[in-house]
Amino acid sequence: MAARSSLIFLTAAAGMLGTALWQDRPPVVPPIEALTGFQDADAPLMLPADGQPRYRLHGFSAWQLAEIPAATRFESPLGSEHGALTYNAQQFWEMNADRGGHHTGDDLNGIGGRNTDLGDPVFATADGLVAFAGEPSPGWGKTIIVAHRDREGRVLESMYAHLDRIDVSAGGLVARGARIGTVGTANGYYPAHLHFEMRRGDGIDVGSGYGMFPLNRLDPVKTITELAGNAPDDLAPSPLATALK
Repeated sequence: MAARSSLIFLTAAAGMLGTALWQDRPPVVPPIEALTGFQDADAPLMLPADGQPRYRLHGFSAWQLAEIPAATRFESPLGSEHGALTYNAQQFWEMNADRGGHHTGDDLNGIGGRNTDLGDPVFATADGLVAFAGEPSPGWGKTIIVAHRDREGRVLESMYAHLDRIDVSAGGLVARGARIGTVGTANGYYPAHLHFEMRRGDGIDVGSGYGMFPLNRLDPVKTITELAGNAPDDLAPSPLATALK
């Protein structure tokens, strides 16, 4: 009887072990290390603070949302006051067949063209919080994203890409007209220019410079014009600049 009980016990244990060994297990998913196209659309929804291209999206925390200052006025990020001495080499939503989509921002240049504006200062378009400062991919180069609140309280973002240098850090406050970086070439990928975008939303999605759908992208010229807030010849100082002094 004892031998029979032992045999039944061993058989049951072997069955349980076999079930454990042969049951389906979820696959091991390697971490996302780059985002190069639509194939990566299912990447984890985060963006790390070091600016490396491992994840797709980072939603602002409640603390970050509370820190975003109101912007009473928006200005062009390049050139002298009101964007003088600049031109737009590739406007928002122009179709670029070679790149496979519509341009998601404006390509701003100094009037000399080519690399004559390399190293020219880039300015914050409005009072805001630096939400991202890093190099998300070789094609984007050094990139800054600043979060703002318009007069209605909505969160907007300005993006400055292909920079030669970044002069601010993520988490810092910047005033309208403050120098945040310099015009670059994305490490030699393009002739020097500033890829500038305006977006709506409360999170960071670096995304692509070309697409078939605008998603949260806004026309930068139209947006800045609508949010100028004052007459074109009124160069009132930034309230944040005054407070930071």
